[in-house]
Amino acid sequence: MENQVSTRTKDQLGIKSHQALFITKVYNWMALALLVTGLVAYFTATSPSMINAIVSSKLVFYGLLIGELLLVIYLTSAINRLSQNMAISVFMVYSILNGLTMSVIFLVYTSSSISTTFLVTAGTFGAMSLYGYYTKKDLTSIGNMAMMALIGIIIASIVNIFLQNEMMYWIITYLGVALFVGLTAYDTQKLKEIGSRGFANEEGMEKMSILGALTLYLDFINLFLFLLRIFGGRK
Repeated sequence: MENQVSTRTKDQLGIKSHQALFITKVYNWMALALLVTGLVAYFTATSPSMINAIVSSKLVFYGLLIGELLLVIYLTSAINRLSQNMAISVFMVYSILNGLTMSVIFLVYTSSSISTTFLVTAGTFGAMSLYGYYTKKDLTSIGNMAMMALIGIIIASIVNIFLQNEMMYWIITYLGVALFVGLTAYDTQKLKEIGSRGFANEEGMEKMSILGALTLYLDFINLFLFLLRIFGGRK
């Protein structure tokens, strides 16, 4: 009986150890991608030739956005076929492209308000991520509702490009904040569950941690952009 209890305890410790290692890798990759995006955005914004090349040509700007979308689709759909190094490369290239497009916020908002909003985003993201990790409540229903709401927000945002309705703009903004707050908690819990299942090998864990980092990275960036609408001081 004691041997069975001891074995069960060791198994539980092993699961928690792998889980903690996986989550640590996820957040390390996410932090690195955010750092790359931030540095690229800042240096692009401070380079007249680079920022002019982006804002003066719709072809360049929308080409970058399409490139980002294609990289996300490629990474998420082909993660099992990619090598570890290729998955890392795709993720880093995506974070660079996102930095190029994010540079335009420095033309619209003051640097101080961008910094303040980043801190607010980091605090909110951290709090919801901790909640998602430690809560015993199943957040699947929240995740399902959030995904449906995301589709609605995307459609509403596209429609409002043509309507230019200010009330709809603010409704979308606050719903977007609520949406990505919920998704942060849900995605963290989902990644915790993935980590508890274990992996076939080290490469499998590394590739899944990159995919998990991409998920949380997208939550963070979108939450930041919606909060910037609220807290950002325009130039």
